[in-house]
Amino acid sequence: MSLIRNITMGLILLHPLISCKSQKNSPSLLTKEITTIQVKGIFSAQTEHYFDSTEIPKFIKVFPLFSDINADLKKFYRSRNYTHAWFDDNGMIEQAGNLYNRIKNISDEGVDVSKLIYQETLSDLMENPVVSFKDSTLVTTELMLTAQYLQYARYVWVGIKEKESLALEWLLPRKKISYIQTLDSLLSGKDVLENPPVYKQYYLLKDYLKKYKLLEPLDTFRILTKVNQFKKGDSSLVITQIKKKLFLLGDMTIDNGSIYFDETLENAVKYFQKRMGLNQTGILKKEEIEELNIPIKKRIEQILVNMERSRWVPEDISKNYLIVNIPEFKLHAIANDSLQWSMNVVVGKSQHRTVIFNGKIQYIVFSPYWNIPFSIMKNETLPALKRNRNYLKKHNMEWDGNRIRQKPGPDNSLGLVKFVFPNSHSIYLHDTPAKSLFKETIRAFSHGCIRVGEAKKLASYLLKYDPYWDENKIEEAMNAGKERTVTLKEAVPVFIAYFTAWVGKDGSLNFRKDIYNRDKSLLDMIIK
Repeated sequence: MSLIRNITMGLILLHPLISCKSQKNSPSLLTKEITTIQVKGIFSAQTEHYFDSTEIPKFIKVFPLFSDINADLKKFYRSRNYTHAWFDDNGMIEQAGNLYNRIKNISDEGVDVSKLIYQETLSDLMENPVVSFKDSTLVTTELMLTAQYLQYARYVWVGIKEKESLALEWLLPRKKISYIQTLDSLLSGKDVLENPPVYKQYYLLKDYLKKYKLLEPLDTFRILTKVNQFKKGDSSLVITQIKKKLFLLGDMTIDNGSIYFDETLENAVKYFQKRMGLNQTGILKKEEIEELNIPIKKRIEQILVNMERSRWVPEDISKNYLIVNIPEFKLHAIANDSLQWSMNVVVGKSQHRTVIFNGKIQYIVFSPYWNIPFSIMKNETLPALKRNRNYLKKHNMEWDGNRIRQKPGPDNSLGLVKFVFPNSHSIYLHDTPAKSLFKETIRAFSHGCIRVGEAKKLASYLLKYDPYWDENKIEEAMNAGKERTVTLKEAVPVFIAYFTAWVGKDGSLNFRKDIYNRDKSLLDMIIK
């Protein structure tokens, strides 16, 4: 899944504390590991025509809603000795018209056009262009274009403000565009309007946004049926509707209008199931019908939300890392920017949400103790102990001072191994004895930590550069019944992300359920 390479991000880390329970997070953590991007520019290289520096405060006085970029305007033009950026001896440069066109069509970028300010003024200035450096509207046009450029960059390249994403509990350090460095290096010749500094997944979703907007007027029906399932060999008038919808969504290349559930439809259903994260049975059940009946309008909103999340992702990330996408219930291993393998994971329940953040796995604990968190001990273990005096013995537990812990063994809640990346959220990856949960479609069962479906495989992958740790040694350590901690020779970055829509490696548009109900809050922020 291209999600892996396409959706990763820079962030903050985890603590090897005993608890798997999510905790409130301190914004101060986000001051670390900030990525600054220098956006190279498109402006005029002329140095002879300039204006007086006092024109900037005059401009801000007339257009006070630009006050927040006043300092950027001053620094930018000071670095250019107040020479015009959008004009040369031939008049307004071509890129000014390009910018204007981009702004008029900003909805193509998934941005609500109503957010943009002073659009009428911009239109008046552009539709009555300056023809001479002596024109009375020259400076106003010059400064308006730069201000609009910064506004465009903010919404398209950066997204909502960091404090707003923090309110959504997005604790991955955000991409930072330095406008001053950006506008200070404008003569490279690269057109950032054509090649904006946005992560690849953004472009892929943008392409689907355009396609889905064209499909929306065609989405005029819902599949209504009381039949529990349809499978190959069945026939029904409802099947014609199913084919029509799958053809509309691109899961079928040809709609023959037949009432028969044929092999072509079976393959299309499997492809649709794959895109929705469902078991690829080729059988249409209630769950598939519900997904098919989600209006394209809602899917567009889902695309918009995840385009916004993609704006936050730094372009330059490690080439070797692990990524967990919470709504996908998957962990992916990336090496040299290529997907190596993926495995199922179990994440936190809605009341124990797994935190969106990152860190570096520093060590592995084989045959771990499970130090039961105070909240679980208080709410679950102690009441059970009161009901049954033999509860601790039955579950291979013991007192450790004023805490209760579970001893190493096959029934330990952490399984046979855990993977620790120090963080303040008390979250880590770990094995589990409850293997059957990995077969579920929706895998949100934990107290916040992430259970991995193939713990031995992950341990082997992380220790592959250590010749001592072959498969036999790992197997022995996992089953030794005695806790042993192994420090990795090189820490491995791990990113815990939250994307409910992305484009896969095969070019397919994937959707997942918003298990923590985060999409609507973000949608309300970006579409007001």
